[in-house]
Amino acid sequence: KMLYDNALLLRVYAHLARRTGDPLARRVAAETAAFLIDDLGVGGMFASSLDADAAGVEGSTYVWTRAELRGALGDDDGDWAATVFGVTAGGTFEHGASVLQLAADRDPHRDQLERFTRVRGRLLAVRRARPQPPRDEKVVTAWNGLAITALAEASVALDDPLLLVSAERCATALLGLHLVDGRLRRTSLGGQVGDSAAILEDHAALATGVLVLHQLTGAAAWLDAATEMIDLALRHFADPDRPGRWFDTADDAETLMVRPADPVDGATPAGASLIAEALLTAAHLVGPERSGRYADAAAETLLAHSVLLARAPRSSGHWLTVAEAAVRGPLQVAVSTADPHSALLAAARRIAPGGAVVVGGPADSMPLLQERGPVGGAEAAYICRGRVCDLPVTGVEQLAAALGVPG
Repeated sequence: KMLYDNALLLRVYAHLARRTGDPLARRVAAETAAFLIDDLGVGGMFASSLDADAAGVEGSTYVWTRAELRGALGDDDGDWAATVFGVTAGGTFEHGASVLQLAADRDPHRDQLERFTRVRGRLLAVRRARPQPPRDEKVVTAWNGLAITALAEASVALDDPLLLVSAERCATALLGLHLVDGRLRRTSLGGQVGDSAAILEDHAALATGVLVLHQLTGAAAWLDAATEMIDLALRHFADPDRPGRWFDTADDAETLMVRPADPVDGATPAGASLIAEALLTAAHLVGPERSGRYADAAAETLLAHSVLLARAPRSSGHWLTVAEAAVRGPLQVAVSTADPHSALLAAARRIAPGGAVVVGGPADSMPLLQERGPVGGAEAAYICRGRVCDLPVTGVEQLAAALGVPG
């Protein structure tokens, strides 16, 4: 029911679907994206959450008894649904009701899919007729940043350009409303921005989101927005006395007895681990005036928190993802093409490992494409690991082989 939970889950399932083609992962990703847009969408952005209660009863919109399944579906389909979704006689929730959950880690077999789809559709219609939980309409910058990233990456995994449209719409609305006089605000409500200053996670999550948009669209405006967020973070949140350490509140925010600085990944990634991701990615997209500074800041941040990662890996999930990308050597795939619908560029986005920087456009149109043009008149992909680049390739099979993944 929380925006950040669904955004983080969407990103994971989108990556799983993209790398494996798993049908269940694709379905979960598509339905999670639809939930974000249909149930949490507000003014182009996303509301914070749905309440747990409806009509004063926790979970009442979503839980079922066997009798309710039979009433909605008939005896035969109702009993079948109870088995498929794990609805027990005594219930798995309160008052004898059960939360629907697949009894196996796969959708029903192919010969049951039509029935499965029909039953789910009927249950959804009945559920929508029940009292619905209220929605927390507050728009939180960081959580919307997570949603932008997830929707944009899901657009590639699911080959659904409308998800990219939703991500761009959210970023445009968020920057238009929450960026006030050159400084970012944390929340808005009903189209009115609040007074609370944004914290580190807001800048970092939004920067990561618009960096993904830049990679997918090639639009310089998204890269400009990302560098603005990152530069604000470096200026106001970096600890000047301890390289690689970050505060959660700005240096000009309200003074507290102890300035918050929590590096632990919790329900959402820590602000410090998010800014490490943004810095690492941006370092390979910006020009030389910023790239070295961003790369150094990313390395210092990971080094400063290396003990945390080693001693508390369960509290460092996002940190470890960023650290793996850094240790592996940032992977960059730059496709030189004038065709926005290039098959080679689409393949690069589909098969490149998670964390890879993938861009496309005409030669010299962005830093990663400087002096990198077509080869023999054909569009070409340039693959670099860190500062070491392979010879360009011009075919999808060559690209897959160079990346070491199935084509």
